[in-house]
Order: sequence, then C-alpha cells, then structure tokens
Amino acid sequence: MNSEPIPLGKALASFDALWSPRIVTRVNDYDVRVAKVEGEHVWHAHDDTDEFFLVLDGELRIALREPDGERTVVLPRGAVFTVPRGTEHRPSAPSGAAILMFEPTGTPSVGDRHDEIPDHVDATTGHALGT
Repeated sequence: MNSEPIPLGKALASFDALWSPRIVTRVNDYDVRVAKVEGEHVWHAHDDTDEFFLVLDGELRIALREPDGERTVVLPRGAVFTVPRGTEHRPSAPSGAAILMFEPTGTPSVGDRHDEIPDHVDATTGHALGT
C-alpha cells in the first residue's frame, strides 16, 4: 500500500482503458477502485456484497432490476449510490464518466452472475495502478 497521498486525477490519467478498474488503495479488506467508463457495462449481480459508486466526473446511470420492476438512477458528478447485494444492475455512461468504487478485495467487476460479457468490458478483480 502506498504511504503517500494519491491524487485521483493523476491515477485516472495513468490509464485509458474503459470499464477496467484500477485499485488505488485498500481499506481493511476493501479495494478502493477508480475507472473510466463510457457506453454500457453488462447486467450483473454481486450475491454477497453491496457495490458503492461515487461519480468523480461526468454522469453515471445505473439500471436496476428490483422486485417492483426496472428503474434507472442517474448520478451526476459528486453523487454516491449503493447497489444492494443481489440486485441485478447495469451501469452506463452515454457521455463518459470517471467513477470510484468501494468493494471487498477480490470482487469481480462482472459480479457473480452476469449476461454475456461484451469485448469492451474487462472482467477483472481490479488492476494495480500502472498496469
């Protein structure tokens, strides 16, 4: 773990890949990840953990499949939202966004259950900065 402050702008500038989160630090058994996103992710669910999103730049939309039906939450820059464990969801950013996520170390970016993974989505548990 880095013993110096990590400027998030610098961390985001260190990579170009979309939907490919980078681990900027760890807190106990949780990863703090940043990602650049644009277009649609994949419908997926994390069976055993919630998923926290903070929008650093742009706008993120998260489609949710809930017991009462589907809905979409819209997160402008500076907004946070937590997807409850087990909830099918699909993040998207039509105009692009930069996001920060907080989730247990080893959590796959495509969840435990998911639709077919498109080529533009990186199925990963997060990459170290600089990779």
